[in-house]
Amino acid sequence: MNSPTTHDPCRRLLGTQGFTLVEIMIVVVIIGLLAAMAVPAFQRIRRNVQNKTFANDLRQIRGAADQYIMEYSAYPEDGFPGSLPVGLAEYLPSGFGARNTPVGGQWDWDFQQFGCTAGISVYQPMADAAQMQELDALIDDGDLSSGNFRTRSDGYIYVIVP
Repeated sequence: MNSPTTHDPCRRLLGTQGFTLVEIMIVVVIIGLLAAMAVPAFQRIRRNVQNKTFANDLRQIRGAADQYIMEYSAYPEDGFPGSLPVGLAEYLPSGFGARNTPVGGQWDWDFQQFGCTAGISVYQPMADAAQMQELDALIDDGDLSSGNFRTRSDGYIYVIVP
Protein backbone atom coordinates (compact mmCIF):
# COMPACT_ATOMS: atom_id res chain seq x y z
CA MET A 1 0.00 0.00 0.00
CA ASN A 2 1.12 3.40 -0.80
CA SER A 3 0.54 6.05 1.76
CA PRO A 4 1.16 9.79 1.33
CA THR A 5 4.26 9.45 3.46
CA THR A 6 5.77 6.71 1.33
CA HIS A 7 8.85 7.77 -0.51
CA ASP A 8 7.99 8.00 -4.25
CA PRO A 9 10.81 9.47 -6.40
CA CYS A 10 8.52 10.15 -9.36
CA ARG A 11 6.06 12.08 -7.22
CA ARG A 12 8.85 14.19 -5.77
CA LEU A 13 10.21 15.05 -9.25
CA LEU A 14 6.83 16.01 -10.63
CA GLY A 15 5.96 18.26 -7.72
CA THR A 16 9.12 20.33 -7.32
CA GLN A 17 10.75 20.84 -10.70
CA GLY A 18 10.19 23.77 -13.10
CA PHE A 19 8.72 27.23 -12.78
CA THR A 20 5.14 28.13 -12.27
CA LEU A 21 3.27 30.24 -14.79
CA VAL A 22 3.16 33.12 -12.30
CA GLU A 23 6.96 33.09 -11.89
CA ILE A 24 7.46 33.13 -15.65
CA MET A 25 4.97 35.99 -16.04
CA ILE A 26 6.79 38.04 -13.38
CA VAL A 27 10.11 37.57 -15.20
CA VAL A 28 8.54 38.58 -18.51
CA VAL A 29 7.05 41.73 -16.95
CA ILE A 30 10.41 42.69 -15.40
CA ILE A 31 12.21 42.21 -18.72
CA GLY A 32 9.51 44.30 -20.45
CA LEU A 33 9.93 47.13 -17.95
CA LEU A 34 13.70 47.10 -18.38
CA ALA A 35 13.32 47.20 -22.16
CA ALA A 36 10.81 50.05 -21.90
CA MET A 37 13.35 52.08 -19.94
CA ALA A 38 16.30 51.15 -22.18
CA VAL A 39 14.81 51.93 -25.60
CA PRO A 40 14.21 55.69 -25.04
CA ALA A 41 17.66 56.04 -23.47
CA PHE A 42 19.19 54.31 -26.50
CA GLN A 43 17.28 56.62 -28.86
CA ARG A 44 18.49 59.73 -27.00
CA ILE A 45 22.08 58.51 -27.16
CA ARG A 46 21.76 57.70 -30.87
CA ARG A 47 20.32 61.16 -31.61
CA ASN A 48 23.07 62.84 -29.58
CA VAL A 49 25.72 60.93 -31.55
CA GLN A 50 24.06 61.91 -34.84
CA ASN A 51 24.04 65.57 -33.81
CA LYS A 52 27.68 65.59 -32.76
CA THR A 53 28.76 63.70 -35.88
CA PHE A 54 26.86 66.18 -38.03
CA ALA A 55 28.50 69.14 -36.26
CA ASN A 56 31.93 67.53 -36.74
CA ASP A 57 31.25 66.93 -40.44
CA LEU A 58 30.29 70.59 -40.85
CA ARG A 59 33.58 71.61 -39.23
CA GLN A 60 35.49 69.33 -41.62
CA ILE A 61 33.79 70.82 -44.68
CA ARG A 62 34.33 74.34 -43.39
CA GLY A 63 38.02 73.54 -42.80
CA ALA A 64 38.27 72.15 -46.33
CA ALA A 65 36.67 75.35 -47.68
CA ASP A 66 39.16 77.46 -45.71
CA GLN A 67 42.08 75.45 -47.15
CA TYR A 68 40.61 75.75 -50.64
CA ILE A 69 40.29 79.54 -50.45
CA MET A 70 43.82 79.87 -49.07
CA GLU A 71 45.18 77.91 -52.02
CA TYR A 72 42.98 79.26 -54.85
CA SER A 73 41.92 82.70 -53.46
CA ALA A 74 38.28 81.93 -54.27
CA TYR A 75 35.54 79.57 -53.16
CA PRO A 76 34.59 76.60 -55.35
CA GLU A 77 31.69 76.96 -57.75
CA ASP A 78 28.19 75.86 -56.75
CA GLY A 79 27.78 72.10 -56.47
CA PHE A 80 24.96 69.60 -56.74
CA PRO A 81 23.39 67.68 -53.87
CA GLY A 82 25.32 64.51 -53.17
CA SER A 83 28.61 65.67 -54.67
CA LEU A 84 30.95 68.32 -53.38
CA PRO A 85 33.08 70.26 -55.89
CA VAL A 86 36.21 68.35 -56.93
CA GLY A 87 38.65 70.91 -55.54
CA LEU A 88 36.88 70.93 -52.18
CA ALA A 89 36.62 67.14 -52.05
CA GLU A 90 40.44 66.91 -52.21
CA TYR A 91 40.63 68.25 -48.66
CA LEU A 92 38.10 65.77 -47.28
CA PRO A 93 38.16 62.01 -46.68
CA SER A 94 37.49 59.92 -49.79
CA GLY A 95 33.80 59.77 -50.74
CA PHE A 96 32.81 62.25 -48.04
CA GLY A 97 30.49 64.33 -50.22
CA ALA A 98 28.78 61.35 -51.80
CA ARG A 99 27.62 59.78 -48.54
CA ASN A 100 24.46 60.83 -46.74
CA THR A 101 24.69 63.20 -43.81
CA PRO A 102 24.32 61.81 -40.27
CA VAL A 103 20.77 63.27 -40.18
CA GLY A 104 19.82 61.90 -43.60
CA GLY A 105 19.76 63.82 -46.84
CA GLN A 106 22.78 64.84 -48.91
CA TRP A 107 25.57 67.36 -48.57
CA ASP A 108 25.45 70.28 -50.97
CA TRP A 109 28.02 73.03 -51.50
CA ASP A 110 26.37 76.39 -52.20
CA PHE A 111 28.17 79.32 -53.80
CA GLN A 112 26.20 82.55 -54.26
CA GLN A 113 22.96 80.75 -53.45
CA PHE A 114 20.25 81.19 -50.78
CA GLY A 115 21.35 84.73 -49.95
CA CYS A 116 24.96 83.96 -49.03
CA THR A 117 28.37 83.85 -50.69
CA ALA A 118 29.38 80.39 -49.48
CA GLY A 119 27.62 77.73 -47.44
CA ILE A 120 27.21 74.04 -46.76
CA SER A 121 23.70 72.67 -47.12
CA VAL A 122 21.86 69.57 -46.08
CA TYR A 123 19.54 68.76 -48.96
CA GLN A 124 16.31 66.99 -47.90
CA PRO A 125 17.34 65.75 -44.45
CA MET A 126 15.39 62.91 -42.81
CA ALA A 127 15.64 64.39 -39.30
CA ASP A 128 12.59 66.07 -37.84
CA ALA A 129 12.41 69.79 -37.08
CA ALA A 130 13.03 69.20 -33.37
CA GLN A 131 16.35 67.48 -34.09
CA MET A 132 17.39 70.24 -36.49
CA GLN A 133 16.55 72.75 -33.74
CA GLU A 134 18.85 70.80 -31.38
CA LEU A 135 21.58 70.95 -34.02
CA ASP A 136 21.13 74.69 -34.36
CA ALA A 137 21.51 75.07 -30.59
CA LEU A 138 24.68 72.95 -30.76
CA ILE A 139 26.40 74.83 -33.59
CA ASP A 140 24.74 78.25 -33.77
CA ASP A 141 22.18 80.45 -32.02
CA GLY A 142 19.32 77.98 -31.52
CA ASP A 143 17.05 79.79 -33.98
CA LEU A 144 16.62 78.19 -37.41
CA SER A 145 15.25 81.40 -38.91
CA SER A 146 18.45 83.37 -38.26
CA GLY A 147 22.16 82.94 -37.61
CA ASN A 148 24.65 80.88 -39.58
CA PHE A 149 22.61 77.66 -39.52
CA ARG A 150 19.14 78.21 -40.89
CA THR A 151 16.41 76.79 -43.09
CA ARG A 152 16.41 76.96 -46.84
CA SER A 153 13.67 75.92 -49.27
CA ASP A 154 14.55 72.20 -49.34
CA GLY A 155 16.75 71.72 -46.30
CA TYR A 156 19.14 73.66 -44.09
CA ILE A 157 22.24 75.73 -44.79
CA TYR A 158 25.30 76.52 -42.69
CA VAL A 159 26.52 79.90 -43.91
CA ILE A 160 30.31 80.26 -44.10
CA VAL A 161 30.40 83.68 -45.74
CA PRO A 162 27.22 85.82 -45.70
